[in-house]
Amino acid sequence: MPGLGSSGPAHWQTYFERENPAFTRIQQREWDAPDKDEWVATLEQALAGEDLTQVVLIAHSLGCATVAHWAATYGHRIKGALLVAPSDVDTARFAAFPTTGFGPMPLQRLPFPSIVVASTTDEWASLARTRQFAEAWGSELVNIGPAGHINAASGFGDWPAGLALLEKWA
Repeated sequence: MPGLGSSGPAHWQTYFERENPAFTRIQQREWDAPDKDEWVATLEQALAGEDLTQVVLIAHSLGCATVAHWAATYGHRIKGALLVAPSDVDTARFAAFPTTGFGPMPLQRLPFPSIVVASTTDEWASLARTRQFAEAWGSELVNIGPAGHINAASGFGDWPAGLALLEKWA
């Protein structure tokens, strides 16, 4: 579940997909001016017919907000979720982007196990705010230090340590 703009060819999510053919990108109709309701509905449609007890969602940035909204709307139990660098959709900086409906960030406990991966230098969410998300969602918090937004621009290409975090649900 990529975020705004999807994940390009050098992004760790793209590497994950190449590494394991069981990984499937949730394709959104509109990557650059997303609507929360549409993104949540697309996620729900993509999972229709799947054995949810075997589903692990891997989200980045705005994709994390999408997963939180999806969980709040549908309450499905899945195997787990890896939520990497969630964007703080409640900030003025985020409001400058052409997105619709993502704020306020849902702060209900997720009905499935999850890991939130945080950076101390993420320009899209402070560590304190990311910690708040993790606590509210009942997620394990993994702080990987000064790692920017944990994307290709921050030097995260194949990111084997990220793949290792998924071993919890192997």
